Amino acid sequence: MRILMNILYSVGLVLYSPKILYRRVFHGRYRGDWDQRRGFIHRGHPNKQCIWIHAVSVGEVNAARTLIDQLAQQMPEFEIVLSSTTDTGLARAKTLYAQDYSVFYFPFDFSWMMKRAFARLNPAMILLMELEVWPNMASIANRKGVPIVVVNGRISDRSFPKYQKIRSLTKAMFRKVSLVLAQTDEYAERFVALGCEKNKVVVTSSLKYDTAQTDGTIEGADRLAKQIHFLNEQLWVAGGTGPGEEKMILNAFAKLKKQDGLEDLRLAIIPRKPERFDEVAALIDEAGFGFVRYSALKENDSITTGKPTVILGDTMGDLKKFYSLATVVFVGRTLTPMGGSDMMEPTALGKCTLFGPHTFNFKQTVEVLLKDQGAIEVVDEADLFDKTLQTLINPELTRRTATNGQTVIRQNKGATEKTLAAIGNLL
Repeated sequence: MRILMNILYSVGLVLYSPKILYRRVFHGRYRGDWDQRRGFIHRGHPNKQCIWIHAVSVGEVNAARTLIDQLAQQMPEFEIVLSSTTDTGLARAKTLYAQDYSVFYFPFDFSWMMKRAFARLNPAMILLMELEVWPNMASIANRKGVPIVVVNGRISDRSFPKYQKIRSLTKAMFRKVSLVLAQTDEYAERFVALGCEKNKVVVTSSLKYDTAQTDGTIEGADRLAKQIHFLNEQLWVAGGTGPGEEKMILNAFAKLKKQDGLEDLRLAIIPRKPERFDEVAALIDEAGFGFVRYSALKENDSITTGKPTVILGDTMGDLKKFYSLATVVFVGRTLTPMGGSDMMEPTALGKCTLFGPHTFNFKQTVEVLLKDQGAIEVVDEADLFDKTLQTLINPELTRRTATNGQTVIRQNKGATEKTLAAIGNLL
C-alpha cells in the first residue's frame, strides 16, 4: 500500500504541477515553506509531549479555536502544534496561534516525508479537523501507536459518493483511526459506511457553534464604521462570495437602490479568495458604482472621502467586522454550487442572514436554521432581490429572523466539552 500510494502521489504531483506553477506566478501562492511540506518541522518545546492538530483551511482553523484554548488550559503538560494545507488557512492559523504555538504547512503524504515529520514532532496524539485522513500518515501513526482522532467529523453530500467508489482504500485507512467525533448522526453513519468501526464513532455536534461569537461586540468594528463613514444608513453585506455571485449581487443591488426608501442603501462585498480581489474590483467598477477598497484604508489607517456606495473587503480576517455593521447579510458561495461559506458567524451576531441553495458543506446548520426560521434561503438572482428587499423594508421580519438564528446557535453549543472528554479518555 505504501509503495502504491507513493506512486499515485508522484503521478498526481506531476499532473498538478502546471496548476501549482500558474498559481505561484499569478496568485503568489506556493512560494514559501517548502521545507515544511517535505517534513522539516520544528517544535518550540521538544521536551514536552505533543498534540498535533491539523486543520485544512480557514474554516477548520476557526473551528478549532475553543478546542485549542481548552486543551491549553486543561492539559498544559502537552505542547500543541498546528498544521494547515492552504495558504489562507496557514495565514489564519499564524494570526491566531503563532505567538503561542508552532504553526506549519501539513507535509505531503509521501511516506518518507511523513516519517520525517513524525520523527521531528513525535506526537502523542493527532487531531484531524472534520476529515483529512491520509493513508501514509494513518499507517505511520498506527505503527507507532499514536491515536488519530477525527474531530468535528463531517463527510459532505458531495464527498461521500466519491469515497464510496474507493471504499476498499478508505476502509483500510479509516480502520486505523482511533476515534471519530462526528457532527451529526448522518455523518456518523457515513464514517461507519466507509470503514470506521461503529464503536469508535461518537456524535458530539459541531465545534463551530462553540466558536461562534454571540455577544455582538467585535473588536475593530467601530473603527471600520468611521473609516467608511457608516452612520445610520442600511448596509447589505455579502460575505465569502465566489465566482459568478458578485455580478448577481451587484445586479440585485442596482435594483434595490431604485426602491423607495432605499436610495441610501450601501453594499459591502467580501470575496472568499484573496486572488479574486482585483477581479471583483473590476466587476464593481464595470457596474458603475463608486467604491473603495478597504485594504487602502486599513493599510494607512485612513478614512475614506465621502460615502462610497460599495465597499470591497479585500483584506483577510475582517469579515466579522463587516458582519457586525450589517443590516442584512448574504452568505456567499451558495448561489453557485460551491458548498457555501460559514453562515454561523452572522447568525450568531444576531444578523438577518440569507444564503442560496448550494450549502452542502453546512447541511446540518442550514437545516436547523431554516427549521426554526433563523435564516432565509434564496433560489436565484431574482429571489435574492425579492427576499433581500423584504428584509430591508420590513424591520420586524429582519429582527425576528435574526433573533431566531442567534437562538439556534446558542442552543447547539457544547461540542467542545464532549470533545475534550473523549480526547482525555484516549490520552
